[in-house]
Amino acid sequence: MVPVGRGFRPDFVYPDLFSVDLGALRRRGVRALCVDLDNTLVPWNGPPDERALAWLDRARSFGFRVALVSNNSRRRTAEFARRTGLPIVAPAQKPRRAGIRRALALLGTPPEEAAVIGDQLWTDVWGGNRAGCTTVLVRPVDRREFAGTRVARLVEAAVLAWLSRSEGRGQA
Repeated sequence: MVPVGRGFRPDFVYPDLFSVDLGALRRRGVRALCVDLDNTLVPWNGPPDERALAWLDRARSFGFRVALVSNNSRRRTAEFARRTGLPIVAPAQKPRRAGIRRALALLGTPPEEAAVIGDQLWTDVWGGNRAGCTTVLVRPVDRREFAGTRVARLVEAAVLAWLSRSEGRGQA
């Protein structure tokens, strides 16, 4: 875990979703999680697998209210809704705040008590920061992804490197 600030910066960075310190989020006052689906919880366009379902159960055992917030279609996310019983906002159109705000309303949680967890700086982190939530950036669980995301990752890598270098100098 590396706390790294606000703006385009995630509050925390972890190697993957399964490494996220749920206890640290609770101690920070987080009570609800808005979790991205593709390449955060499961591989891009992958089904709900046992590891993902176990992580969701673990998050709920910590007392978190959980919603899935995906830019993918309702059709894509329907199986997750059925298998998990969780509220799902799709398509969320992140980084727009509206989808995250819909998820927060479904969870009955104000932004300051919520975390957005995802694998993309431009959609998950920026959207979560804009909505006033704690943000957690994780590495993608798989290399396979939407073509537009692959292009965005090139710019994202440069921005993350700049953020890492500027962290010690107090720049945003």
